[in-house]
Amino acid sequence: MKYFLPIFFSFSFIFLFMFGISCFYGIIFPLKYNEEIAVASENFEVDPVLVASVIKCESGFQSDVVSNKGAVGLMQILPSTAEYLAKKLNYGDYDLKNPADNINLGSFYLSLLLEDFCDEELALCAYNAGPQKVKNWLSDTKYSSNGKLTKIPYKETEEYLKKCEQAKKYYNTKRSYIEIS
Repeated sequence: MKYFLPIFFSFSFIFLFMFGISCFYGIIFPLKYNEEIAVASENFEVDPVLVASVIKCESGFQSDVVSNKGAVGLMQILPSTAEYLAKKLNYGDYDLKNPADNINLGSFYLSLLLEDFCDEELALCAYNAGPQKVKNWLSDTKYSSNGKLTKIPYKETEEYLKKCEQAKKYYNTKRSYIEIS
């Protein structure tokens, strides 16, 4: 009985510590729209962890966000890009603030970028800065060598890439929640 309280408090502390870390990560790395992510990523053959990471970095899982450049929704798609993607998919009416529409169009866009650049890092840079900018960087020896970027000239894109990598590490631990079994 004399060891009960110290053991009880030790286990309680460990439990609260582990629970606290889990809650903390749940706040920093939210995960919503699991079904929409799973379906879109399967339809367009894009890793669901990558889709979740882009959503986290673009909007923090807030579906009604509009950037100062006019990008809309979870995956922060420009209306002009959405129009192009919707035509390519024969997608009827869509609403960029609707999570399913936004995730579908954004996942399709990611699949096109991955196909175009054959490299996840380059595709993410293109998602952030635009595909033409990345193509320009790749053709400039100040920024690239052997088809790889050696330097990202936009600080925002460099930071975006780092954030996506951090998010991917976390969402990889949650993969079973965002994959279709």
